[in-house]
Amino acid sequence: MRTRGAVIRQAPGTYEVVDLELDTPRRGELTVKMVASGLCHSDDHIASGDHGVGRYPICGGHEGSGIVVEVGPNTEGWSEGDHVVFSFLAACGRCRWCASGIQNLCDNGAAIMTGSRPGETSSYRMSLDGQPVAQTCGLSTFSEYTTVSTLSAVKVDKHLPLDALCLLGCGVGTGWGAAVNSAQVYPGQTVIVMGVGGIGINAVQGASHAGAAHVIAVDPVAFKRDSALKLGATHAVSTMEEATDIARSFTNGQGADSAIVTVGVTTGEHVAQAFSSIRKAGTCVVTGLGKMTDVGIPVSLMELTLYQKRIQGSLFGASNPTADIPWMIDLYTSGKLELDGLITNRYSLDQINDGFADMHAGRNLRGIITF
Repeated sequence: MRTRGAVIRQAPGTYEVVDLELDTPRRGELTVKMVASGLCHSDDHIASGDHGVGRYPICGGHEGSGIVVEVGPNTEGWSEGDHVVFSFLAACGRCRWCASGIQNLCDNGAAIMTGSRPGETSSYRMSLDGQPVAQTCGLSTFSEYTTVSTLSAVKVDKHLPLDALCLLGCGVGTGWGAAVNSAQVYPGQTVIVMGVGGIGINAVQGASHAGAAHVIAVDPVAFKRDSALKLGATHAVSTMEEATDIARSFTNGQGADSAIVTVGVTTGEHVAQAFSSIRKAGTCVVTGLGKMTDVGIPVSLMELTLYQKRIQGSLFGASNPTADIPWMIDLYTSGKLELDGLITNRYSLDQINDGFADMHAGRNLRGIITF
């Protein structure tokens, strides 16, 4: 079938809306009519070239929701009309990591940016003028229709709003899980969240839900600081120096129990600042992405060892998507997790670059494309 989608032809580049050919689904695949897609900074990393991909052109988008319009042959458990939220990390349920309850590290992640079908490096679901087009995370949610693996889809109740639920496929789970799973925030603790965009605002929610007594949000943009205070932060400041002083005032001078780095383009210096802000045996969680070629974190090795501090990477908030997406839906429907208020602006597919411009200007917690 034909579909319209936003592609990057080369990096650095700009998203361009083009007409694409889309494969019909094979066994274990679904064709989905998109309802909404989040505009995540990771998609901008692809456009800027900070995050390399296996092939150009590539159709962007990895945070989305929609309605199944076709089910591949001999694909049990799925029907036309099913409502789905995508997980940007496909979970096979069988590899060592999935079997250990660490679905976010599923072996399928090795092919996440090849853009081809998993295990079939020469097979692509999209094409443009007869040439293969890669799919971001195997999803390409910046397309009116997309064909995906069932391993990337989580079925949801049809009465729920898919525009809000699309955020669960990346931003909410990544931020919320960074606090709850990776930082392992406990009641009464003091937490710093560095960067309050689409990921950080959910780390604020997660830390608050986990019972942190003090949640200190750090962002240079006043709009984001104000938003953080409405969604669980007890303090909101513009610099890490201020945040560290506040944390030490509550902890007898020792520092925060954990600091979560969710800066859009993360550097080693950001991690070092967060590392310096935590107490003995504290945890610095890093979930923001930087340039693939950047290496090195300027921290004191003596401080790392003698203070027994921990630097913890966090992919998708250490989530198990098949369990955690339904769990977060329950939190949302019970009024304990904010989703609707995270959506700052809505865009058409043709306005995608306006959405990314607003993200860079600090005008969005999360912008979404609605189809």
